[in-house]
Formats: sequence, structure tokens, C-alpha cells
Amino acid sequence: MLHSSLAHGRRAAIGVAAGFCAACALAQNYPVKPVRFIVPFTAGGGADLVARLVGTPLGERLGQQVIVDNRGGAGGTLGTDIAAKSAPDGHTLAMTTENLAAGLSLYTKLPFDLLRDFVPVILLAKTPGLVAVHPSLPVKSVQELIALAKASPGKINYAGAVGSTLHFDVELFKTMAKINMVQIPYNGTGPAVIGALSGEAPVIIAPTLAVLPHVKSGRLRALALTSSQRSDVIPDVPTVAESGVPGYDAAQWYGILAPAGTPEAIISRLNAECLKIVRGPDFTARLVKDASVPLGSSPQEFGVFLKSEVEKWARVIKSSGARIE
Repeated sequence: MLHSSLAHGRRAAIGVAAGFCAACALAQNYPVKPVRFIVPFTAGGGADLVARLVGTPLGERLGQQVIVDNRGGAGGTLGTDIAAKSAPDGHTLAMTTENLAAGLSLYTKLPFDLLRDFVPVILLAKTPGLVAVHPSLPVKSVQELIALAKASPGKINYAGAVGSTLHFDVELFKTMAKINMVQIPYNGTGPAVIGALSGEAPVIIAPTLAVLPHVKSGRLRALALTSSQRSDVIPDVPTVAESGVPGYDAAQWYGILAPAGTPEAIISRLNAECLKIVRGPDFTARLVKDASVPLGSSPQEFGVFLKSEVEKWARVIKSSGARIE
């Protein structure tokens, strides 16, 4: 009986070892073809920029090209759905952001569940938003913008994108400042920035990665940062909170997900390679230049963070009553 138990134990141990070796071999052989990196937003926005900053060096490290595939629309939900339905073999990745965590509560019907249908890979970075205006708008501070909006209710347009941070952050600002501005909805951050640059929608609150270069060129005027603290990169730009809207605090974040069922060995490999990139000088320098913060995390840490963000936005959206059919 003892002999039988020992034999059974040895077979079980051999089976575990064989499975471990198979997983190791899978990670070592991966990838066997180009990796599709779905960014569920249009080109030119913060998510697109971060994806490209990571994608090119990740491809070099993996030995296969990482192809950034922009699939914008419906606040990022269309591209995310494509990723959710992709084969869980590590050859499809998805960029995810704060507004997708909010989307689980904002949209009445979604064909995917961000927590159930994906596994976390890494939290890459976060970036504050920047309240910026077209130079033709006669305001040079948040206080002046609020005063103008109160004097002309419903007559100032802002560049938004339904179901995105460009939408949420302005609506939060409007509520806290007790003003009324009208959204012109664009299909993503890139087109919204173009709308602000043209003057069609002279107000925008968007990630610094997307708008700070235009502030530096003089094509947009920065009024305030949405974060709770000023940035060392643009120390003269105050926060919204210190500009007449106390308590206002908002930031965008970027992370990578893979379809649920992707082997753990592949997730570990991707995380390790991405960590090297995120902590490297090129990625760090590019983000810091635009007042953003490189992060990096384990898959488990990102999973805990993602769940907390979904729960946070569920409370916010329930309180606001906002819903999108």
C-alpha cells in the first residue's frame, strides 16, 4: 500500500514537472508570429502613444513585430470586444484605460466583462489631464473660464468623446464648478485635439501626453492640471483644485490586458519584458517630458488595481445617474 502511494506520488510529481516544463517551453517559443496590440482608440491620443512607446521595443525583445492596431469607437468598447474574442495564445493584447473600467457601469449592455474576459499583464503609466483652451477664447485661468461659462451658459463648446475621460473629466468639472458647456463628441482623443486646435470646440480636458506638445507650441493655452499636485515639468500651471474648484482630482492610466485563458507563462514573459521597457530610460524620459508618470506592476498588482477602479467608477456613475444605451 505504501509502495503504491509512493508510486502515485512520484507520478503526480512527474506530471506537475512535465506541466511546468511544457509551460516553460511555451513561454520560450512564444511568440511564433507577430503580436497584435489592439488599442481601442483612434491614433494620436495618449493610449496610442503609450502603446507605440511599448510596442516597438517589446517586439524587439520578443523577436516578433508587435503591430499596434487602432480600433476606436464607443468609448473604447468596440476594440476591447475584438480583443476579448481573440485566441488566448498571447498573440493578441489590448490596451486598457480608466474609461474602460468606467464603461462597465456606464454602458447598459456590453458584450464583454473587463474582469472576467481578460487577464492583467501590466499597469504601464498614468497621466494627469490638462485643461486647455484655443487662444481665441478670452480666458487665461480656470476662474476666468468659469466666469465666462456662467455669463454664457450653454454657449461654450468642449471637445469630448462619449464614454471617455474627455467626457467624464469635463462633466465632473461642470458639476463641481456649477457651469454648463456643450460637448462636441469626437471619435477619440486624437480627433478631439484636432477639434480644439481648430477652435471648433475651444475647450478640452485631455491627458497631458496628447495636449502638452500643442501647449508648448502655442497652439493651445494651458489653464490647469487635473491632478491633485502640480507637475515639475510645468510648475507654473496650477491645479484645477487650487484654481477655484477644490477637491477636483482626475488622471488617466494605461495598462495591458490579454484574453482570459492566456497561459500564465506567457503573461509572466510579457510582464517581465514590459517591466524592462517601462523602467528603461527611453520610456521614462518620453513620459516625464509630458508630465506623465511611468509605473510598472506585477499582473497581480494590476488585477487588484483594475478591480478597485471598476468598483470606484461604479459608485461614481450610479451616483451621477449617467447611462449609455
